[in-house]
Amino acid sequence: MDFSHVTEVARACGCTVTAQAPMAAATTFRVGGPADLLVDIPTPQALAAVIVACGQAAIPWMMLGNGSNLLVGDKGIRGAVLRLDGRGVAPTLLENGKIYAPAGMSLQRLCLFARDNGLTGLEFAYGIPGTVGGAAYMNAGAYDGCMGDVLLSADCVTATGETCTLPAAEMAMSYRHTALMEKACIVTGVLLQLQAGDKEHITARMKELMGRRQDKQPLEYPSAGSFFKRPEGYFAGALIEQAGLKGYTVGGAQVSEKHAGFVINRGGATAADICRLCRDVQDTIWERNGVRLEPEVRFVGEF
Repeated sequence: MDFSHVTEVARACGCTVTAQAPMAAATTFRVGGPADLLVDIPTPQALAAVIVACGQAAIPWMMLGNGSNLLVGDKGIRGAVLRLDGRGVAPTLLENGKIYAPAGMSLQRLCLFARDNGLTGLEFAYGIPGTVGGAAYMNAGAYDGCMGDVLLSADCVTATGETCTLPAAEMAMSYRHTALMEKACIVTGVLLQLQAGDKEHITARMKELMGRRQDKQPLEYPSAGSFFKRPEGYFAGALIEQAGLKGYTVGGAQVSEKHAGFVINRGGATAADICRLCRDVQDTIWERNGVRLEPEVRFVGEF
């Protein structure tokens, strides 16, 4: 593939371009081979221009947020990986409890901004290690809350470089899913509706939820969070624990001994290790319970 046109357009738009970028450094699992090209993009306008350039040069591309819900193959990613730069961007406080947040900023910063302005509704997201755009794209959630509870609309760039605004009602938001996944729309910013709240109560709730994460989740190891979706009528972690698979290890990958719903990189894990472990867990739960566990983590690149 010839990346010269994409590189030229990207740099003219103020993007940072890195060839053979190691994806292990760009994902929370800390595994994965290199991407042919990694483009850090400062604005939605630059994103649209780079997407159009990729189309003109027949270069496949994919978006990357914080890499917190991805498993990248050991052979890496062919084509361009595009990432909205979250540095230097900030949310905007609007009237009546509304906030506009750029897609590239972290959920952590957004939660703190809401708290500092006495707005409640995002406490559930405090501690989710993703970006605003990624959270809206997959309807991220925790502790009985999700992005769909507070999202009014999302500004997007389409796969052809066009811009649009989608109201939440058209996004078909459900458990770990939105219509954006089928439409190939890239979130560039979101409009949220929060409610007035007491700053001390909001702070206390955020501390409570973070404490629960630290007590129950293996945050000391690289992972992609909860590895499997919650099957209807069950909890994935409970099924895995009941099957005696806590601590089950393949190479450097392990079912966490702290929380069976997490697969962790204990050091030196490969994507192949994690895939093998995933299949073994799926097969065991299917044979034992007749339940097919579906990964919540996205598998991308060449394995």
